[in-house]
Amino acid sequence: MGQDAPHAGAPDFPFYRGVPVVLGGRQWLVVMAALALACWLLVSPWTRPSMPGGLLLPGVLFCSVPLAALALVAGRAWTALFARVSGRDAALMLGIAVLNLAVTLLVGWTLADRLHSAANPLFATLSSADGATRSILFLAMVPQLLGEELFTVLPFLACLWLLHARCGLGRGRAVLLAWLVSAIPFCLIHLPTYDWNLAQCLIVIGSARLVLSVAYLVSRNVWVSTGAHVINDWALFGSGLAASAAAH
Repeated sequence: MGQDAPHAGAPDFPFYRGVPVVLGGRQWLVVMAALALACWLLVSPWTRPSMPGGLLLPGVLFCSVPLAALALVAGRAWTALFARVSGRDAALMLGIAVLNLAVTLLVGWTLADRLHSAANPLFATLSSADGATRSILFLAMVPQLLGEELFTVLPFLACLWLLHARCGLGRGRAVLLAWLVSAIPFCLIHLPTYDWNLAQCLIVIGSARLVLSVAYLVSRNVWVSTGAHVINDWALFGSGLAASAAAH
């Protein structure tokens, strides 16, 4: 079928070729603006009520605002980002999560002496929290990580549209470049988390992002990349919490 066609038997990526609907430059600008707003809402003190249940609100806003913007410009076609999760998809989630943990640990260990990496403050927060708060924090990861996937997948699709439909780049090259470029915003929003360590965010977080994005590239299903991300982070923070408990 040629390099400009998707693999046989797999659905193509949505929106960049007008399927299921046409999204142009103005529509993508609306979606990108919504992503910027969602990012601000994630860190704004206004979205963090003092009660424990309020810990869920930032993540819920982080994923719902860009989805609302996509629904505004694409109508019911916004659901093209999601599909039913099959057994193969579940296996892909687990495989990508395991691969990502291995890559993250390998990259972090290899560059530990050069990067002077900062720790994610959530490790300390979980360590000092009571059981109920820990449960809420782990639950709050789910909508936030869905938002992080949207923060990557939507720029990926926008880049794919720009590179392929507007710039005339072949589909294969456009997918490759969009995969690389769409990891950059994900790296940058992690700068405050990792003490503004640009090298750590670009290299360690960036390598993790590229691996996680493979889940979407293969499945074309945001549920799959989100599931892989959730498994990855729950395993990472869960093991850190267990190690902290064992040390005390």
